Amino acid sequence: MPVGIEIRRARHDDYEGVKAFTETLWEDRGGDYIPRIYHDWLEDEDETHKKTFLADAGDDVAGIVQAVMLSEDEAWFQGMRVNPAYQRQGLSGRLNEACFEWARGKGATVGRIMIFSWNAASLGAARSAGFEPTTEFRFAHPEPDPDATGPDPVATDPAAAWRYWTHSDARRHLRGLAFAPEETWAMRELTRGDFELFDEGTETAVFAVERDGTVGAAYRVRSYDREGDDGGTETWAEYGVAAWDDVDAARSLFAAVARDAAELGADRTRVLIPETPTAVSDASYAGADISEEPDFVLGADLAGRY
Repeated sequence: MPVGIEIRRARHDDYEGVKAFTETLWEDRGGDYIPRIYHDWLEDEDETHKKTFLADAGDDVAGIVQAVMLSEDEAWFQGMRVNPAYQRQGLSGRLNEACFEWARGKGATVGRIMIFSWNAASLGAARSAGFEPTTEFRFAHPEPDPDATGPDPVATDPAAAWRYWTHSDARRHLRGLAFAPEETWAMRELTRGDFELFDEGTETAVFAVERDGTVGAAYRVRSYDREGDDGGTETWAEYGVAAWDDVDAARSLFAAVARDAAELGADRTRVLIPETPTAVSDASYAGADISEEPDFVLGADLAGRY
């Protein structure tokens, strides 16, 4: 265990120390996002649903991680980074334990993380910390198109979309998890109330594919601007999950997404789909681009950790 390293709450004036060891991470994959968002990412002093922990080594920042409550009993841990100069000293374990203790104190019975499937080092560290595999997913990227059409009609019906989701293969594979409205790049269990709020929101929307009953469902969780590869600003429309019965239902759902994104003025879309041979090949067969690699979700039972 590292000696003399204090685990404390991260502050805005820690930025240079965090940037010093994160700005060169994963340069071959576009670089680490934390230096770009650090000040917006930190919780305000009066925010109680999240806490960012920092490993303070005196002259260096040795590590960082953030814990967020997504529901009454579901926590999400993100942004775990350990300074290469302090790796293999048990520091990730101390940061994880800080998250576990904080989340348990907030009433969490489960804590989850997302790890890129290519990040073998983080996958191993997560398993050693007690996280177990939960599910995996990938993104489909239908191109925004105001004139996109599909073989089936698509309605805005939160009750139908919720009912379809409850018995879909996608829900079984994803263990009920989909993108959370409370936090970007975070997943929690969906509820019927979520679909009603998605239907009522100005930044969200619900889609239900109809054909002698409901054969597909999706929701838009948010849209946002970000810097594109050329340095310009791109608008993304993000859809929290998509589920369907067959390829025609997928075509209809992605056409609805394409029209919705075009109406928003979005340049690009991101649709979370289950990482199964059927779902991924359906999405490709339906004409949507798909991401090159899946992402993994792992979870830790916090109720049993005392």
